[in-house]
Amino acid sequence: MSLKLAIGGKGGVGKTTITSLIARSIAALNKETKVIAIDADPVANLAAGLGIDESKPITPVSELSDLIAERTGATPGTMGGFFTLNPKVDDIPDRFSLEKDGVKLLVMGTVQQGGSGCICPEATILKALMNHLVLARNEVVVMDMEAGVEHLGRATSGSVDALIVVVNPGKRSRVAADKIRKLGHDIGIKNIVVLGNRIKSKEDKKLIQTSMPDYEILGFIPEMEEIIRSDRDGTRPFDDITQIPEELIEITKKLIKLGS
Repeated sequence: MSLKLAIGGKGGVGKTTITSLIARSIAALNKETKVIAIDADPVANLAAGLGIDESKPITPVSELSDLIAERTGATPGTMGGFFTLNPKVDDIPDRFSLEKDGVKLLVMGTVQQGGSGCICPEATILKALMNHLVLARNEVVVMDMEAGVEHLGRATSGSVDALIVVVNPGKRSRVAADKIRKLGHDIGIKNIVVLGNRIKSKEDKKLIQTSMPDYEILGFIPEMEEIIRSDRDGTRPFDDITQIPEELIEITKKLIKLGS
């Protein structure tokens, strides 16, 4: 199965937790499927949601200075000059990822100099790696994105099966969703859907439905004490992934159909 999912949303909506649960659910429902979870958020904390031991050093790809210099022919931190714009990256996901319960985690990192659009070795590696992950690998890739979709470009956007915007009940989520949808449309992502999270009542669900009538709603996930507890304790929610709510199982099945 080949499935490429980008997950975005404003800070605090539960985007990273949802990313980890979807990645783990897909791996559990399709044990023969390879799943890669990409942490493409500058505040990288997807490891905790996947249950990966954070005491082990996880070096973001953008900070692999020796590798970047080797593959691009230029020293990280420099701009301009001559360097390879199509570096070899196909071995990076397997060499520099950590795996637990059938999900590999790859942390992208950020470009510190010149912004995400700078012409520099680090940005070149990240762009080539994202292209490879979305276009060349016949597996499931679940991406925890920034509030926008900065790591995706026009070359890869057409192969993203869905951009999932996580929202909470309230007007602020609508505003953020509109911004993310525009960014997605600007680079050519066709399938942009909304996922309601932290739903406490029928009124919460209705608020999202009535305030976002022009969005396709993938589903609703209730407020869960298990997630509140795991946040408090610093553990991953639903260590036994088979115990996740039925709503999340149904959402996962819908997403799997996109890649079938």
